[in-house]
Amino acid sequence: MVFQKIRKNIEFLNVYRHGKSYANKYLVMYVLNNKLDENRFGITVSKKVGNSVVRHRITRLIRECIRLQESNILTEYDIVIVARKAAKDKKYQDIESAFLNLCKRQNILKR
Repeated sequence: MVFQKIRKNIEFLNVYRHGKSYANKYLVMYVLNNKLDENRFGITVSKKVGNSVVRHRITRLIRECIRLQESNILTEYDIVIVARKAAKDKKYQDIESAFLNLCKRQNILKR
């Protein structure tokens, strides 16, 4: 199943303004309760991180983390993940562990 995406700028801004954020070395995660029966995810990778090839690679790695871990995440949340510069040359395992670390800190992992 493909996860729902946050696409509109106003939806991103809403999560940034009203959501709770935690960060680690590679990622920043904003989480906001959306009162829907599903999670919606947004991924942001700034031009500061690298050229389009690098940015798309990081986006794919984050998307794969979401795809594999989605069943372990509680529902009813809008989640925006922002990649940091340090994520540029990292392997999938590094990104996944950073993602899971933030999920634990946000208390959105199922027990």
